[in-house]
Amino acid sequence: MDLSNENVVHVKSNGIEYLQFIKLLEYPEIKYAYVIGLDKNFEFYHSNEEKNKITKNNFKEICTEFNLDYNNLVNVKQNHTDNIQIINNKINKDEPDFNLYENTDGLITNKKGIVLSTKNADCILLAFYDPVKKVIANIHSGWRGTLQRISVKAVEKMRQEYGCNPEDIICCMSPSIGKDHFEVDEDVYKMFYEEFKELQNEDNIFEQNGDKWNIDTILINRKILAQKGLKEENIVDSGICSVCNKDIIHSYRANGENAGRATQIIAMV
Repeated sequence: MDLSNENVVHVKSNGIEYLQFIKLLEYPEIKYAYVIGLDKNFEFYHSNEEKNKITKNNFKEICTEFNLDYNNLVNVKQNHTDNIQIINNKINKDEPDFNLYENTDGLITNKKGIVLSTKNADCILLAFYDPVKKVIANIHSGWRGTLQRISVKAVEKMRQEYGCNPEDIICCMSPSIGKDHFEVDEDVYKMFYEEFKELQNEDNIFEQNGDKWNIDTILINRKILAQKGLKEENIVDSGICSVCNKDIIHSYRANGENAGRATQIIAMV
């Protein structure tokens, strides 16, 4: 199976499969990958050291693939918040910062060599890069994060901390659950309706299906990022649904508690 399209290339190298955004390949100083394949799981376990060894080995493989220092990897313990951490230096000097940032769903840095990682199984992962100010961000936005506008808050934090101009920022959105599969009850729909009233008549973002609703969270993020000042051509969606491709991409909606986690990494070199 080849998931390449007009926005992403599907790479198979050294036993690893990953997607890269063509837009980010224009910048050789950026290393980016969204790792796919159900044999690669990037979830950490509180009480299972054996599974954690497998996870760490998976991270080592992808760092080796891109000639990145595994010890400069920063991971987070995601909890569907809108909390974003600025990474100026690593907490641990010799080991990766695995899950040391509690209740954090986003990372930003302007430091070369630091590898920012997030993970998903249907949620949106957003990779940001400002090629003018040389700032990167890696943001996890599930439906709760989208409701909290974490993508927009990441742009605002890049502006406040580093003087980034939204017009310069590139945002690439990983494979995630598509509108046809993101079906919710009325209570969740009402939360989205109240938060995004200004979008209700645009492009069928909300669509009723009996007593359920389908919501296009990718399109919501595109719209609110454009409202924030990002150029349309700099907001790039992978165009790949994780549920439709559950045989190669981790999907919680498809596989429930048995789903693993994919990872997105981004670094400046």
